[in-house]
Amino acid sequence: MTAVALSTRGLSKSFGSLPVARDINLELPVGARYALIGPNGAGKTTLINLVTGMLAPNAGQIFLGSEDITALEPQERVKRGLARTFQINTLFPGLNPLEAVTLAVCERRGIADRFWQNIAVHNEAIEEAYEILSKLRLGDVAYQPTRELPYGRQRLLEIALALATKPRVLLLDEPAAGVPQEESGDIFEVVAGLSNDLTLLFIEHDMHVVFRFASHIIVLVGGAVFTAGSPAEIAADPGVREVYLGTRKHG
Repeated sequence: MTAVALSTRGLSKSFGSLPVARDINLELPVGARYALIGPNGAGKTTLINLVTGMLAPNAGQIFLGSEDITALEPQERVKRGLARTFQINTLFPGLNPLEAVTLAVCERRGIADRFWQNIAVHNEAIEEAYEILSKLRLGDVAYQPTRELPYGRQRLLEIALALATKPRVLLLDEPAAGVPQEESGDIFEVVAGLSNDLTLLFIEHDMHVVFRFASHIIVLVGGAVFTAGSPAEIAADPGVREVYLGTRKHG
């Protein structure tokens, strides 16, 4: 039986009288490559914010492995192996990729306060950072100022920063947002090549990318799980097509 990396039980959230997450039950097996899709306003980013602790649920539980993390602060969830990226870059424009990822590694190791004293003494952190960059095909730009990188490579750098926390579960909120369509597939090819021990849940609007890289697809509508299944099952579901064409009404 495959171990579960991340799960939610009865997860619900409302803003006043507006429900934005309704009784969401998810189970992501270790090593899964799951996509979270749905029309605009379906509650996809809200769900990620609930899982990562940026929002507190009104009801329900969140588990990382077997541990209930519902009450933990976001930084405590990161320490336990839950990381995310955002729709908008959150990078250090004045640093180069190697400096940025090394700083993130040092933060994880609890030595970030000594980062600038003598970076040469952080050889292990530097080596780890360069290895992460290389896995994401960023080794050739390790010393280039971040602000000069093409946007697609900046998005990969954001993923590198998340990987520096050594996550067990990585949540990607539109990792290819703002990237030209011909380059978005490149980002997902790199992501797909990450360790099979890493569990991925990603939000993505490009259905070609979703059906190419996801092993399982969760369709969210109106803050609730509408359906879930393999790419073939979702492609064959007439209800999903109705949702995206806007012909189905939701309460």
